[in-house]
Amino acid sequence: MSFVETFRTVPMEILTGIAQGASSARVQAALNARRLTLEDFAALISPAAGDLYLENMAQRSARLTQQRFGKVIRLFAPLYLSNECINNCLYCGFSRDNPILRVTLSLEEVCRETEALLAQGFRNLLLVAGEHPKFIPVDYLETCVREVHARTPSVSLEVGPLDVEDYRRMVAAGADGLVVYQETYNRQVYQEMHVSGPKRDFDYRLATPERAYAAGFRRLGIGPLYGLADWRYEAIAAAAHALYLLKHCWKAFLTISFPRLRPCAGEFQPRTQMKDRDLVQLICAFRLLLPDVGLVLSTRESPALRNGVLPLGITLISAGSHTEPGGYTGAGRDKLHLTERGRIRELAAGASEWAGAGSGATGQFQIADERSAEEVAEFIRRLGYEPVWKDWDAALTA
Repeated sequence: MSFVETFRTVPMEILTGIAQGASSARVQAALNARRLTLEDFAALISPAAGDLYLENMAQRSARLTQQRFGKVIRLFAPLYLSNECINNCLYCGFSRDNPILRVTLSLEEVCRETEALLAQGFRNLLLVAGEHPKFIPVDYLETCVREVHARTPSVSLEVGPLDVEDYRRMVAAGADGLVVYQETYNRQVYQEMHVSGPKRDFDYRLATPERAYAAGFRRLGIGPLYGLADWRYEAIAAAAHALYLLKHCWKAFLTISFPRLRPCAGEFQPRTQMKDRDLVQLICAFRLLLPDVGLVLSTRESPALRNGVLPLGITLISAGSHTEPGGYTGAGRDKLHLTERGRIRELAAGASEWAGAGSGATGQFQIADERSAEEVAEFIRRLGYEPVWKDWDAALTA
């Protein structure tokens, strides 16, 4: 049974009730549990847990992370292939109706971006693109994966959902990881946020990690986008999803990300708030529930928050990131074009006023941690941890 069917049986109303109103005694019971349940997790993200037990949770989370992962932090970098997109998603800078500067990198330009990231030390790259069958067809993605994999051992994808056969092509080309954010697990909010395009299909997106696993991906990454619906609801749903994947896709390594909405083209404002303290509490709760799952924190968060949270449970971070195609080398600037709405607005206001600063393509969102990769690595060393740029190679064959 797919998680699509399983999710319908998860008692979300009961669990969110626990998350909103758990007593101190209920939280203590969760902390004393030998093996946590989804109900225990809900108690650990409650206001009572945050007010009375956060320090306790943080200490336990830090110890558990060191026991399972050692004192290491893996580093990765996103490489944006294209900001073209056929979907109209209200919260995304790449949304079809946003009048932004758009570009799709050529294969040569993708290789230039790759070499620039390799020069910084990265050996773990995440290829990111919008969803558009004309500008980002499967053949293009497959070729990009093959060329990037020829230069670096670990290649992951964050692109529009594909079917099993197309994912098999990606795996054969060298991709080993697949990241897909459900954005929101709340069906009603999901429909409100996704106005048009194939991304409106909630169930197809929800089953994406299972199709990727069937195709042979060895890493799976999930997570909601915090800011669209109540963060406790989203966290419980993501925890239920993770537990399902650990049971049914057990050969793959699982990661959970904690992206919070950031400013982007379109000026969408978060519908709900998740404070820094809430984020810290959530990271600790996930570590206590899932001791062996990788936890990811990106450059969406500020340097101060990332520095403080690293020892508590995070195992994988991005650094020196750009969220626009060609961001590392300026590749693709000669091919920039405006959407049709963009051309109309350009005549009235001038592209530089609405497309964002700089002369390159528009990014998906504004990053908060602008430190270079080496600056982040140096902080990790000062913390007493080891920054890991490369953690595996494909097995040699005769």
